[in-house]
Amino acid sequence: MKPTLYLIPTPLGSDQFDTVFPRYNLKIINRIDYFIVENARTIRRFFSKLRIDKKIADLHFVELNKHTDDLDLDGFLAPLERGEHLGLLSDAGIPAVADPGAEIVKRAHKKGFQVVPLIGPSSILLALMASGLNGQNFAFNGYLPVQKDDRASKLKFYENRSRQEKQTQIFIETPYRNQKLFEDLLRICSPQTRLCLAIDLTLESQVINTQSIADWRQKTIPALHKKPAIFLFLAG
Repeated sequence: MKPTLYLIPTPLGSDQFDTVFPRYNLKIINRIDYFIVENARTIRRFFSKLRIDKKIADLHFVELNKHTDDLDLDGFLAPLERGEHLGLLSDAGIPAVADPGAEIVKRAHKKGFQVVPLIGPSSILLALMASGLNGQNFAFNGYLPVQKDDRASKLKFYENRSRQEKQTQIFIETPYRNQKLFEDLLRICSPQTRLCLAIDLTLESQVINTQSIADWRQKTIPALHKKPAIFLFLAG
């Protein structure tokens, strides 16, 4: 088989691997000796819980995160150039979406290597599925600006786009800023706009709730601080 870059999803936090991690993925992992990961310690722990066939100490990990120098990236593909398979993983969810792994995939295509995505949990799609919002026309916008005025301007821009195009808008935020984003959404968005919060997806503590902004304003603000969450809205 041609040397392949496998895009390997990881659980969103649950240790119930049988519900989110196909057996086929384990079969693929057992074929690979070289991995590009966000945090090597996290993935070693994940592989240990999976009970992979190989000795974890014999595997090779390189870390790709905000501290990685772009000049190192082509070197990360060296196993493919030697005819070896290579795995790409993020700490949680699918790699290369809202994740620096996208640059590795881009370079693999440029060099003509085969790229194979494996099935696994995507918090973005799980949230959209369960939101009741428009799943035919949607946009993932990543992170909003941190600065207050810039964030307010962007929220107004995306709400206007949502209204004009009937398009669901999807956002993520650093968990410790979740509460502030939620408060900004309630303050800035129209009462008719429908907002979905999808918190702790796939975990026992999972909460998914879609209400109008008007209804959200009447409720007790949910505990969002330091919890992984997806925010989605559709303007009315």
